[in-house]
Amino acid sequence: MQEAVRAEKQKKIFTNVSEVEITRAIANEFNSVLIDRADSDVIIIGAGPSGLTAGRELALMGFRVLIIEQNNYLGGGYWLGGYMMNPVTVREPAQKIWDELGIPYKKASEGLYITPGPHAASKLIAAACDAGVKFLNLTKFDDLVLKNGRVAGIVVNWMPVSALPRNITCVDPIALEAKMVIDASGHDSVAVKRLVDRKLVEWKGMDPMWVDQGEDAVVEKTGEVFPGLVIAGMTVTETHGLARMGPTFGAMLFSGKKAAEITAAKIKALGK
Repeated sequence: MQEAVRAEKQKKIFTNVSEVEITRAIANEFNSVLIDRADSDVIIIGAGPSGLTAGRELALMGFRVLIIEQNNYLGGGYWLGGYMMNPVTVREPAQKIWDELGIPYKKASEGLYITPGPHAASKLIAAACDAGVKFLNLTKFDDLVLKNGRVAGIVVNWMPVSALPRNITCVDPIALEAKMVIDASGHDSVAVKRLVDRKLVEWKGMDPMWVDQGEDAVVEKTGEVFPGLVIAGMTVTETHGLARMGPTFGAMLFSGKKAAEITAAKIKALGK
């Protein structure tokens, strides 16, 4: 009886795998993405709703897409609706994108739809992954690669490097090249601000909240602001001085779709 109990305890649930095998698997997979997407069709800065939507659309078109994200998580502000409450809203017709992604939602009022942010964010992340988008998170934008008067890539570093005092360490960044870059970094608008610093793009900054005006204007103004650089989402708001729209996300999703369409057309034009 005791031997039977002892034998039962010795039964293993998981396959024997060494610690070094796990380490090698992680390092090999990470490096395979970095090597493959160091030269991409499109690099997107920011994995919020507009960046994820643009990435998914472009990947479904057959483009090789890399999204960099400075946080350790993807989704940006899409996890929360506002004031630390997690339901998120869209206004008609943006719920049609939720339909595409299989996100369940409720009608809150005429033309307004609501769903849990975690559900919306996780579905969009999964959809981008399923489409073939690759990610480098905890990766911070540092600068642009500029060649022959156009954006030709980005310069990046590990996000934790930015937290280290300059007098303690100096870690050089690396460069990633692409046919087109999309700045979907939100209020930070990191790529645009680099061009502003060099007096190549004009910067206006966000206006006060006005949902009706702000959402329409974001979609309308989504586009290329400098050769090789398209802007999407809240980067559009900040760059063009548009009204903020607060915790509703229809314009972010539509802006991502439009950014993808414009970017695809630009890449095709480059190939002619």
